[in-house]
Amino acid sequence: MEFATAVTVPRRIAAKNTPAPVPAKATGPGQMMNVWKEMEDWEAVGAAPPLQPLLREGIARYGELVAACYKALDLDPSSDRYLNCKYGKKSMLRGVGMADSGYYVTKYIYAAPHFRLPIAARSCSPWIGYVAVSSSDCLCRCREILVSFRGTVTSTEWIANLMSSLEAARFDPHDPRLDVKVASGFLSLYTSGDSSTKFGSGSCREQLLSELSRLLCEYKGEEVSITLAGHSMGSALALLLGYDIAEPGLNQLGRRRSAPVMVCSFGGPRVGNAEFKRRCEELGVKVLRVVNVNDLVTKLPGVIFNEKFRNPVGGGRSSYAHVGVELALDFFEVQDYPACVHDLDAYIRLLKCPDSDDMVRAKRKGAASAAAFDIVKKARECSGRSQRLDAWRWQDAAMHVSHWTSEAGRLLKGS
Repeated sequence: MEFATAVTVPRRIAAKNTPAPVPAKATGPGQMMNVWKEMEDWEAVGAAPPLQPLLREGIARYGELVAACYKALDLDPSSDRYLNCKYGKKSMLRGVGMADSGYYVTKYIYAAPHFRLPIAARSCSPWIGYVAVSSSDCLCRCREILVSFRGTVTSTEWIANLMSSLEAARFDPHDPRLDVKVASGFLSLYTSGDSSTKFGSGSCREQLLSELSRLLCEYKGEEVSITLAGHSMGSALALLLGYDIAEPGLNQLGRRRSAPVMVCSFGGPRVGNAEFKRRCEELGVKVLRVVNVNDLVTKLPGVIFNEKFRNPVGGGRSSYAHVGVELALDFFEVQDYPACVHDLDAYIRLLKCPDSDDMVRAKRKGAASAAAFDIVKKARECSGRSQRLDAWRWQDAAMHVSHWTSEAGRLLKGS
């Protein structure tokens, strides 16, 4: 079997003759936003092959900060911190091996949908991610506020993923914009509150907006950027938060100053309709979607009606659409590795590997299995890890099946 890996450029983005300029130091905290600000235009991120090494490292760094959520999550049912973080805020990044990340955690975030399962052992909202700030020692022109979200873990989160009907977001009470609609399941996770949890109170949205408002006030005298990163379901929450920040102008620091908002999505699904996409673009929310072309989650919801083929009934208002620029990776085949195609570690490994050009050439020339396997071996060596590439998460496989079942049900219901 042939394992082909590649970094590709979406056809819809026009390639440039020369890569956009990248500063010499680009991968520290608070500096990725500076890189994008200094590029000739936003689409250069996806339109300048080969991907700049420093930019690749910076994107992989955000992937590692998202992976920290999985590593720190307590999955021991007998633990008092079950489905919560195993570490305190001051020691979390150190506990997952990222003591030198240049960030310090300021708040933990908890989320749960509006419904509960009777079979659930505990009903409190699970830990979903964290808010962090770049430390003063690592500043380079800009103070970065980072919010990181993990993907699906619990049964209720899986069910929320299935709730793909479009619902008005209504984030700005003064202008609800009823045409701007998002997936009801993601919206429920983001806006539902839970007073029963002992670790956090209020909805995910309330926790986040309160903390971000506090931090923006604290650092209002500095240049500030906001980066929202997530994997899978966490990517959806990151995009919802990005829109929620920009719509009411929470990121405004003065009459003529605002904190740029950037979303870095890994294996993320579609979140809202075409009006949601248009509004995010109008508000200046920058979105970089890192996707595996073989990952089914990135094609959901909206398998039939999406940005390429709109619903004849309702048009863009009833059709899902991806937001932002796509950076496409190509690794594994879904029929052979059903959940590894969605694995965050695999995404990170390929981003960190410097031999992506060889991967592209190997795929184009139809390299033999032995040569392709050598490429995968190089990717493993580049990551500096000894993890097996075929060690996938079965809960991700279940999520794939659930999504396809949901889409099939919607199509049958509409026929």
